[in-house]
Amino acid sequence: QVQVVESGGGLVQAGGSLRLSCAVSGRTFSSYAMAWFRQAPGKEREFVSALNWSGGTTYYSDSVKGRFTMSRENAKNTVFLQMNSLQPEDTAVYYCAAGGPASSGARSLLRYPYWGQGTQVTVSS
Repeated sequence: QVQVVESGGGLVQAGGSLRLSCAVSGRTFSSYAMAWFRQAPGKEREFVSALNWSGGTTYYSDSVKGRFTMSRENAKNTVFLQMNSLQPEDTAVYYCAAGGPASSGARSLLRYPYWGQGTQVTVSS
């Protein structure tokens, strides 16, 4: 059984940083992508970042490019999202997803079969 578990959310002031972690167990995803999505109150879930597990190619949404960095630790089957220069508009529940396509299709939430429970990120102004 695949489990996806996020951690690292919290409350931070504007301009601050947070690091989210996502650990996956139950299978390996060496030929797939993992991704972060977020959902703010009253809004649809949106793409944040994706990482091709085998090649390390990363994708970012325009709103986070240059501020967020996604990385992986193969030995622990874990991905990270380093978030810098956080702004109030980054406030959302952040979800980790696994098993997506290792291509530009990694931006689509419909392509991911496995999801974590989400972790809250709140940025105060």
